[in-house]
Amino acid sequence: MAVNKCVKFLLFFFNLLFWLSGCIILGVSIYLKVDKDQNVITNEAIPGIDLMIAIGVIIMLLGFLGCWGAIRENRCMLLMFFISLLVIFILLLAAGILGAVEGKKVKDWVKQRLDKLTPLSTQPANVRDDLEKLQAKLKCCGLANGPADWDVTPASCRCNATVPECPPSGVYSTPCSTQIITLTEKNMEVVLGIAFAIAILLIFGIVFSMVLYCQIGRKDAISTA
Repeated sequence: MAVNKCVKFLLFFFNLLFWLSGCIILGVSIYLKVDKDQNVITNEAIPGIDLMIAIGVIIMLLGFLGCWGAIRENRCMLLMFFISLLVIFILLLAAGILGAVEGKKVKDWVKQRLDKLTPLSTQPANVRDDLEKLQAKLKCCGLANGPADWDVTPASCRCNATVPECPPSGVYSTPCSTQIITLTEKNMEVVLGIAFAIAILLIFGIVFSMVLYCQIGRKDAISTA
């Protein structure tokens, strides 16, 4: 029994896209990692760049493994590819469930990491400079306790009375940790959408790799009979 060429090349094409997506993730992550303009505060709150680099490398390796296994009709590589995709799918599903159920714990974790940067007077100049940039952008002041985090309220905390978000005091009162968490929640739908798309791709990869694995096994059994 011959191996279905359609399944074989569909799996190869899937893994080629998988490998290219890994290259893109890795490239963008490395760029962000070495970018001199990255903000210390947001890196502390959401330390995801190193994780994205690891994900990019894993996807590239899996894509290569699947491509080689499909073209060479190597059952060992296809089985490794199948198991790897299945594990990633289970982890992705578990992460999605935990993210939905334990959302409050994630917020508390982010706040705890930012609390470590207070009092601001003990932090190096680059941390204080990055916070001032963040304050001007997110219209907030301080990290955990609002303006009280500063010994002297900086200009980035002050606002014009014509701005709707500006309180009567002329100083933003919302802590930046609150704004960062709110911003993260707003982007959560995009993250969930991407995770759902990846899960769909993983299902296709799992099905195609197992179909091809079984076909190669039947072909080998007939040829040795």
